Amino acid sequence: MPKIAYFSMEVALDPQMPTYSGGLGVLAGDTLKSAADLGVPMVGVTLLHRKGYVRQQIDPAGNQAEREAVWSPEAFMEPQAPSVEITIEGRPVRVKAWRYTVRGVRGHTVPVYFLDTALPENTAWDQSLTDRLYGGDSWYRLGQEIVLGIGGVAMLQALGEDVAVYHMNEGHSALLTLALLERQVGTRGLFGATDEDRDAVRARCVFTTHTPVPAGHDQFPVDLVRRALGAERADGLHAGGCCPEGVLNMTFLGMFHSRYINGVSHHHSEISRDMFPRYAIAAVTNGVHAATWTSPPFQRLYDRHLTPWRRDNHYLRYAVSIPLEEIEDAHRQAKLDLLAEVERRTRRRLDPAAMTVGFARRMTPYKRPALLFADLERLKRIARDVGPIQVIYAGKAHPRDEGGKEEIRRVFRAAQALGRTVLVVFLEEYDVALAGRLVAGVDLWLNTPQKPLEASGTSGMKAALNGVPSLSVLDGWWAEGHVEGVTGWAIGGPERESDLDREVIDLYHKLEHVIVPLFFAPGNGYAAVRRWCVALNGSFFNAQRMVEQYMENAYPTMREPTA
Repeated sequence: MPKIAYFSMEVALDPQMPTYSGGLGVLAGDTLKSAADLGVPMVGVTLLHRKGYVRQQIDPAGNQAEREAVWSPEAFMEPQAPSVEITIEGRPVRVKAWRYTVRGVRGHTVPVYFLDTALPENTAWDQSLTDRLYGGDSWYRLGQEIVLGIGGVAMLQALGEDVAVYHMNEGHSALLTLALLERQVGTRGLFGATDEDRDAVRARCVFTTHTPVPAGHDQFPVDLVRRALGAERADGLHAGGCCPEGVLNMTFLGMFHSRYINGVSHHHSEISRDMFPRYAIAAVTNGVHAATWTSPPFQRLYDRHLTPWRRDNHYLRYAVSIPLEEIEDAHRQAKLDLLAEVERRTRRRLDPAAMTVGFARRMTPYKRPALLFADLERLKRIARDVGPIQVIYAGKAHPRDEGGKEEIRRVFRAAQALGRTVLVVFLEEYDVALAGRLVAGVDLWLNTPQKPLEASGTSGMKAALNGVPSLSVLDGWWAEGHVEGVTGWAIGGPERESDLDREVIDLYHKLEHVIVPLFFAPGNGYAAVRRWCVALNGSFFNAQRMVEQYMENAYPTMREPTA
């Protein structure tokens, strides 16, 4: 059966497999899991990352240090028999693959192939290409992207996978289009490529962009590309219009050779159309794998009341009928589980009765993790006069992101200044296992990105599945999921750019006069918000709906013919 090949530089499938760094990899894993649930004929392609991303260590002052995340793929995957040969800098590089099998709720399986260059016949540098996720310099990154794109196409052919559609999750794998074009033109060579040849490649390619700023798109100097791929390939890429100003832009390469292009939220697609006016860019808002991100207490609750929810996430809509007392009881269990994990990690005992705010994501300046601490005295006053508040942070900064590391230190300085009036804890080594506890166990999910830099974001979607409302800037998915006072609360207004002063004022006003009073008020007002989070946002912002949209819009050749 023809398949959809989903290419991603990182994929999160198991907490013990450090083959992801954050949201892009988690999205990829959730996509593949939902494809398995829905019986979609899909196959995943990524790199092995034998030394993972990074393990995080933080000292008492908030200084982040990193160490390698070494693991054993043999414990999780099966080696595949064939190997393929690609060329980098004129020399042969051997690539093998490991297979991880994703099993869906109905038993359908999706294979995920992890490409590996750690073979004795390769040079030491070539063996290292599948060591570290987002490590090294531009030369190293280009080598990785050659392995992913060109090596991935060759491996799928060697494995006998019949691929009808190639889906690029960001530009890291865009060189697969070069491999497909070479196969299309055959002995005529790249300079013999016609418009019909490129259209034939486009008919098989889909591109998803996640980055709303030009600097975030991978670019490589043409002389580096020429050195790595050879003169013919470099000149062929240049002739295809993918090297403006002497730079290979991987996003241009992917978009130029794709029939369907999408952003990851309605707002992000608008930003992307402004950035890339030559292209029609659709919107498919991200979603999360519901069964993965729903905590055990809520899974049990949905199993009782919404029996088919695992195979059909639309049934979460009927959460409107679940008694509010049962919603609160499930959350109470999830919260106690989280606080027990906090105590295990930090030896600090948080108060189950206090309103617990969560902030966990990649630590980088545009996420503005310390925005909550813009006015420490007011935050103290809210905690003293309205109701007790405690805050849990988690997240890694990229090893070379000094701005992100400073954001972590700012959180630590604020925690010290707040003392016991507002307890703040920072949990190191953020991964998908800890994320699952956080999105379920906090009472409020905080998100404060600088607009318009949040393409989508998915952490608030995971929180919604567990009845946790968001307090968030209206960017990314939240511009679609926000219903004021129903699914959560907005920070600032709908304007396209952030207004820092307004956002700070709004953040504190909502906390002091709306959210914290509602949380501590008698009755079920806050529980009603929890329930609407599930019924409105959980039922829509899930990866089943996302994959169904891709099937309908991006992969129409994969649909069964209608009678």
